[in-house]
Amino acid sequence: MSRHVIRPFEEADLRAAAGLLAQRHKDHRKRHPLLPAEYEDEQLALVEVTAVWESESASGAVLTEGDEVTGYLLAAPKTSPVWGPNIWVESAGHAVREPEHIRDLYAAAATKWVDDGRIAHYVLVPDDAELIDAWFRLGFGSQHAHAIQPALTTPLPPRDLVVRRAAREDIAVLAELDLVLPQHQGLSPVFSAGDMPTLEEALADWEESIDDQDYATFVAEYNGQVIGSSIGCSLEKSSSHTGLARPDNAGFLGFAAVLPDVRGLGAGRALGEAVLQWSADTGYTSVVTDWRVTNLLSSRTWPRLGFRQTFHRLHRLIGY
Repeated sequence: MSRHVIRPFEEADLRAAAGLLAQRHKDHRKRHPLLPAEYEDEQLALVEVTAVWESESASGAVLTEGDEVTGYLLAAPKTSPVWGPNIWVESAGHAVREPEHIRDLYAAAATKWVDDGRIAHYVLVPDDAELIDAWFRLGFGSQHAHAIQPALTTPLPPRDLVVRRAAREDIAVLAELDLVLPQHQGLSPVFSAGDMPTLEEALADWEESIDDQDYATFVAEYNGQVIGSSIGCSLEKSSSHTGLARPDNAGFLGFAAVLPDVRGLGAGRALGEAVLQWSADTGYTSVVTDWRVTNLLSSRTWPRLGFRQTFHRLHRLIGY
């Protein structure tokens, strides 16, 4: 192995890091051509790396071999208490010529993070098997999936189901369904600690937003009763899919839920297909969604619908 040196990331490293990121993204798009092509350009990749570097409390490391930077790692915390005492490596926060070197970079950078009390570590990693394996061997596990597929689809006729656009008279059941997903995510094996709205808050929100034309809300009926809902919108509405993880001209399957006692009828798939069809009719090229990989329902339904995972959000909690 060639000898390498690891040191703290400096502003002068931005351009070299952008070159590594542009190459990583070019390789990633060979597997997922629907991802945005512009970040294969080093100048635009530089914008993304610079944004990470300029984030509040950002820090990281670079790896050099001779005079050449061949890897970097950058991270910054998020202020939301949902993530604990955290540090985040976003999609533009790392690139290496040799996947194994991400382990050396993390070993250097994480010293400061843990010394600062940031023990909840998150990283968004492309679906590169060697790179994911290197992160796994650092003690990280898979937590969340980002996925994409073309907007065009051939829906299967849902047996005994009617799928239609939601109307104002559906507000009561839409509010109930708003609680179904976080309730399910709080159960085993997800154990999510996300915020749970009250039914009154959900009702008030739907009273205000039911006519918002930026969102397409669908409901599934069985025997004349609404049993599930889904929501589609522009991907630009999502703060979780940005930069390299945000395809151009994409729709977003942002929400879907089915009442627990009527699952298994195909309503989830039918509601997902409704958003795919709406996205195609609206003129979007692709559709993006995401899910907790420990959510057994969504992690099986969406891949069966055709979604292919592009990024893995990995997580490690230090000291427990």
